[in-house]
Amino acid sequence: MADSLGVAVVGTGFGQKIHIPGLQIHHRTEVVAVYHRDPAQAEAIAQAHQIPYACSQLADLVQLPAVQAVSISTPPFLHYEMAQAVLQAGKHLLLEKPTALNVNEATALYQLAQTQGVITIMDFEFRFVPAWQRLAELLAAGYVGQKRLIKVDWLVSSRADATRPWNWYARKDQGGGVLGAIGSHFFDYLAWLFAPVKRLCGQLSTTIPTRPDPTTGELKPVDADDTCLLMLELTDGTPCQACLSAVTYRGRGHWLEIYGDRGTLILGSDNPSDYVHGFKLWGSQQGEPLVELDMPQRLEFPQTYADGRLAPFIRVVDRWVEGIDRGVSLSPSLQEGVYSQLLMDLTHRSSQSGSWVNVPDPQKG
Repeated sequence: MADSLGVAVVGTGFGQKIHIPGLQIHHRTEVVAVYHRDPAQAEAIAQAHQIPYACSQLADLVQLPAVQAVSISTPPFLHYEMAQAVLQAGKHLLLEKPTALNVNEATALYQLAQTQGVITIMDFEFRFVPAWQRLAELLAAGYVGQKRLIKVDWLVSSRADATRPWNWYARKDQGGGVLGAIGSHFFDYLAWLFAPVKRLCGQLSTTIPTRPDPTTGELKPVDADDTCLLMLELTDGTPCQACLSAVTYRGRGHWLEIYGDRGTLILGSDNPSDYVHGFKLWGSQQGEPLVELDMPQRLEFPQTYADGRLAPFIRVVDRWVEGIDRGVSLSPSLQEGVYSQLLMDLTHRSSQSGSWVNVPDPQKG
């Protein structure tokens, strides 16, 4: 049971920043192969990180006997085809969000994983951050009482500069946009912390309509969203409002506010350069002044790193390995990935129609 798990890494942008180091740090995983479509690049990355195998064909990578599992951190438009190949080869899967380009693709992956009997996990890392875990505990203990309002502001400046070059993120058909980048997280933690969504109304905006081509400098059209406004009603009746944007200079960061008849909880970080570092939790009951709440030692990361995303990613790997040991996919698995993708699809539908849309019951879907 304590055997090392041989993992291949597919996707070498975020993969080199987080997946490779995280998997190399984890005591139960070993990075045995890396994929890049360019053979020379694959070889260079493998040498730089002391990885035994370098592959430029995914079919070759998934056939390696040393590879028992694969992590995928490529752009969203590649997820379905790549994850399908991994699952068909009977390998366990760690997948970056958003799950795919639409809920049909996400559902097909989930069903394939079930058929193949492999263990999957999504990198919904907020579930593994101490302040978020403490928030979940307090909510479960009834700290706020009957919920009256949930409010989310996630306002960052990562794409506020209109001269930032055009790439897949600018293309709706390739899964680009703020809804996929951070809305996928929002939809996951909404279901994790509170309740499923009964209905929603969304407005997607593209406020920077062109960006320069990185090779020619010519302006190319942008059709992916960079700002998203949402109103939601949860199945327990709680109203929820969210404002998500990647183009807000000096945006206030990421804030989640929960107001109830007994108390208030506010979780937030104004760290502009790292979306995991810096979260603090404040609470108030019976109208008393808000006070910062202590973080129990048992929830703290055993070690933190310069890049705040690394410590929660290692906990995601923990969860994945635990699932593999137990022979069952633990949340957040592809099942949660399907639900997040469904809400993204319905947000697009609502934005196009300009109306509220009802959300199917996940228990019946």
